[in-house]
Amino acid sequence: MKLFLKGERCFTPKCAIEKRNFPPGQHGKSRKPKIVGYGLQLREKQRAKRYYGLPETQFRNLFEKAAQAKGVTGENMLSMLERRLDNIVHRIGFGTSRNMARQIVRHGHIQVNGRKVDIPSYIVRPNDVIEVREGSKQHPGLLAARDATAAFPSPNWLEVDRENLRARVLANPKRADLVQIKLEEQLIVELYSK
Repeated sequence: MKLFLKGERCFTPKCAIEKRNFPPGQHGKSRKPKIVGYGLQLREKQRAKRYYGLPETQFRNLFEKAAQAKGVTGENMLSMLERRLDNIVHRIGFGTSRNMARQIVRHGHIQVNGRKVDIPSYIVRPNDVIEVREGSKQHPGLLAARDATAAFPSPNWLEVDRENLRARVLANPKRADLVQIKLEEQLIVELYSK
């Protein structure tokens, strides 16, 4: 499944999934593994971890927080994953990939509500204002990423001002807003609930 991990490259014919989408080896094309139960749950968890670029410990801790919050655990988990600062920077187009967005945050180019935040796992809340710091507004990597992602729409739960390099979180994302990747969060909840 295409997870769009390589930024712009995933939208071109150079994407590895487009060129070769079968297991390695002599019998890769003819071999069809049957996956059931635990294998499906594990694959779904691995897909979510790789899509958002999280190690196992961070993903597990995020799940624990989502389980303690009120509401449906799977939807809480997806909402928290989407509201991570590195993901928001990617969604608003200041980074072409999540790895680039994480690096932009780690290098201190982003501020939230007027304060510098260099922690990619920072969870933003509704009405938070995310913007590029004044000293970084002419950074060539940020400007190139903004121009490269200009054609992509921003989520409807974010209000984006690309010219001034700022965005505002209007509300927490709902499950219906998260359509780019098809995740079955219930399988992840079942896996961690064992």
